[in-house]
Amino acid sequence: MSVNAGHSLTLTGPDRLVETAPEVLAAFAADRGPVLDYAEPLAVVWPTSVRGVQEVMRWASATGTAVVPRGAGTGVSGGAHATGGCIVLCLDRMNRILELNAQDEIAVVEPGVINADLNAAAAPHGLMYAPDPASYRISTIGGNVATNAGGLRCAKYGVTRDSVLALEVVLADGSLISTGHRTFKGVAGYDLTGLFTGSEGTLGIIVSITVRLRYLPVAVRTIAAFFPDFPTAAAGVLAVGAARVQPAIMELLDGATLDALDGTHGSNLRTRGNALLLIQTDGFGADAEAGVVRRVLAGLGGTVSTEGSAEAGRLVELRRHSRGDATAHEFRVGEDVAVPRSALVRYVAELERMAERHRVRLRVVAHAGDGNLHPTFWVQAADDGARKRLDAALDESITVALSLGGTITGEHGIGQFKLRWLPQEQRAEVLELQRRVKAVFDPGGILNPGKAIPGGGPANPAGPR
Repeated sequence: MSVNAGHSLTLTGPDRLVETAPEVLAAFAADRGPVLDYAEPLAVVWPTSVRGVQEVMRWASATGTAVVPRGAGTGVSGGAHATGGCIVLCLDRMNRILELNAQDEIAVVEPGVINADLNAAAAPHGLMYAPDPASYRISTIGGNVATNAGGLRCAKYGVTRDSVLALEVVLADGSLISTGHRTFKGVAGYDLTGLFTGSEGTLGIIVSITVRLRYLPVAVRTIAAFFPDFPTAAAGVLAVGAARVQPAIMELLDGATLDALDGTHGSNLRTRGNALLLIQTDGFGADAEAGVVRRVLAGLGGTVSTEGSAEAGRLVELRRHSRGDATAHEFRVGEDVAVPRSALVRYVAELERMAERHRVRLRVVAHAGDGNLHPTFWVQAADDGARKRLDAALDESITVALSLGGTITGEHGIGQFKLRWLPQEQRAEVLELQRRVKAVFDPGGILNPGKAIPGGGPANPAGPR
């Protein structure tokens, strides 16, 4: 099927598809990140095998066509925004669990496998895949690997990189390489598996992933503690750490987030406090750890849920959906910064001050266990100068996070949206070194150009030669 005059892209096999219908191109032009600059792709391509991905990349390399890899499109940093003259390579139909080895505690999956589906397959063996981004019911493992996604269980189990053992990757020229190992330990050579994890599709197309599985906890206890103010709730995070308890989940929600959840779900959370701390313990020691957590939080004046509270478990699910839906009359941007845990209170106080100063609305949720915050700023679209005020607040939120020893992204990735801030965190020589690394794997600059690192735009933005 031709995607540009005189340049045919043909994938062998009856179950592969190249689509150029306008409605399809429009639907795949962007992910869920802020809409900045993007263009409709020339085509959306769905390979269903490694060979199919290789065919696409050989064609793209020969014609100088940019390729934007995509999973479920749940990313929020513009990492899957289409660029001029590109094709979108959608991997969601490569969705087989190739192996689940309960004895070795590993699974081998194609990139289109849904996070929740892998967990459903592992559960009968008493195992789980630990990374659990809020989108785990719909996001793909390949997309999680591409962004080094986090999630609620990061406090105990780490981010995606901590569960990835090996990869198969198709490079820009269509060649196939394997990295890593099936063992939990292995230090042979440079850690290319770690390099590809979080590279946002700029170094190669991940076509197979070997992940480490963890033990499904025999018990889980969830504690909800309401506090009169956010600083006291944040102090609860440090107090639990001082008690040397390691929860699986530690989530912190401010009063504005509780208001939003009440409006969406008809709950009455805000009447019970101005901040909510959700903590989940798991494993054989779940009850003992939960007891310590309850005593610590009650000692700080928190209103703590009773033992075995079913409501606390429901609140964790509400937290997963606390980002909220965008509306036509608002400009809304959800941020993703991380600061040292000791700086949580100060950073949120700074966020509140800048929101007032720039006249923007604000609400904050945080993976408090690892200091990863998701402040959401928004303004009314009809307000004069609203976008400038919003941008000013976002810029300041980044500057302040960095001044506190933080980072501009804890788990969402740089994508397209955060490129302008990366030079504030990384020095010029580090950025140049990363550009040189990309050039080794992608000398033509065709893999997801304009994402993850500044510079290195598409080799041929007008499309195939």
